[in-house]
Amino acid sequence: MSLAVIKTGGKQYLVKTGDKIKVDKINGKKPGEMIKLDTLIITDEKGDNVEIGKPLLKTTVEAKIIKHSTDKKISVVKYKSKTRYRRNVGHRQQYSEIQIEKI
Repeated sequence: MSLAVIKTGGKQYLVKTGDKIKVDKINGKKPGEMIKLDTLIITDEKGDNVEIGKPLLKTTVEAKIIKHSTDKKISVVKYKSKTRYRRNVGHRQQYSEIQIEKI
């Protein structure tokens, strides 16, 4: 079984075949579609045979989009004392859940 470090949405994830991970929303793709992700590093479980890309490897990781959804709402509060200034803003981050099919 091999491990890979993939890059999507400006972030890096350590994955292996069969993993389900949440990544920033992938626009233009529907659930059930396959996508290819850029690979930075590939290795086996023991850590032998490490391949490091400069900056990317030519191989890609294939993943299947399971669903698009939104996270829980978080509140961002601004407050300034003595001026009656209060602001409360909510935010819900959109994400895609993907399953790694093939490395």
